[in-house]
Amino acid sequence: MRVSLFTEPHRGATYDDQLRLARHAEDGGFEGYLRADHYQSMGADPGLPGPTDAWLTLAGLARETSRLRLGTLVSSATFRLPGPLAIMVAQVDAMSGGRVELGLGAGWLEREHTSYGIPFPPLGERFDRLEEQLAIITGLWSTPDGARFSHEGKHYRLLDAPALPKPVQRPGPPIIIGGRGAKRTPELAGRFADEFNMPFKTVSETAAAFDRVRAASKRYGRSVTLSAGIVVAIGRTDAEAERRAAPLHVPSALPPEDPVVGSPDTLVQRIGEFAAIGATRVHLRVIDMSDLDHVELIASRVLPQLGEL
Repeated sequence: MRVSLFTEPHRGATYDDQLRLARHAEDGGFEGYLRADHYQSMGADPGLPGPTDAWLTLAGLARETSRLRLGTLVSSATFRLPGPLAIMVAQVDAMSGGRVELGLGAGWLEREHTSYGIPFPPLGERFDRLEEQLAIITGLWSTPDGARFSHEGKHYRLLDAPALPKPVQRPGPPIIIGGRGAKRTPELAGRFADEFNMPFKTVSETAAAFDRVRAASKRYGRSVTLSAGIVVAIGRTDAEAERRAAPLHVPSALPPEDPVVGSPDTLVQRIGEFAAIGATRVHLRVIDMSDLDHVELIASRVLPQLGEL
């Protein structure tokens, strides 16, 4: 079982906070450090000192870590144009020595778009744009050296792009598509993704999503890694676990989740349940990014038990 740490810096974290946590994750044996890509907190708390850009942050972490895989869960297709995003991710891939993963989604939090003047089209158009972005980004990365790439779509037009720079990972960094949607999400995952992530839902809901992605990937003659996101609040005692879970009771714009609150063994059991339905990777979302003891507890009491999963 591959285990990555997942964070939400929009809740309130500087670059230095993220670097400190990423280094603890690397030292603790986690495979990766992935972060959300949001420009605003989702509750009443403003998340001081304010947002940090995901790809600027990952570029910095690329130079200040040595082993961790780095990426987004997930970047919003509404935030960036696909051509510049392909360049950006390829550059960070080079800066990291080939350790980058691109999670890309349609975007969903209208309020952050309104706050920062980012267009927020209707849901169907957002998915259309996501589909085009995936085709463009993977097309640019896979264009042979010396060749040019063009795309004529409803929302984007590229003409004779030199398709540079090339990422270190060829044909490109792994693409992660995640989400709870039952129709277009699994279809896009089956067509484009290297990994499908079901975020923070029950084992049974995740199993149903996995089945939809398996069916879609089979139609395209592809194989997709299946992963699960898990919100974690574990402790050496029940009181410690409940203290870490307290922020989960604060109202936010997030849909309902199925967190693991309890002992390290409780988390091991849940990861085992996800492994049983086909997950080969989990992304553990820690709530308080300053709680380094939480990360160390997972590293010392959970990761060593996962070798046979």
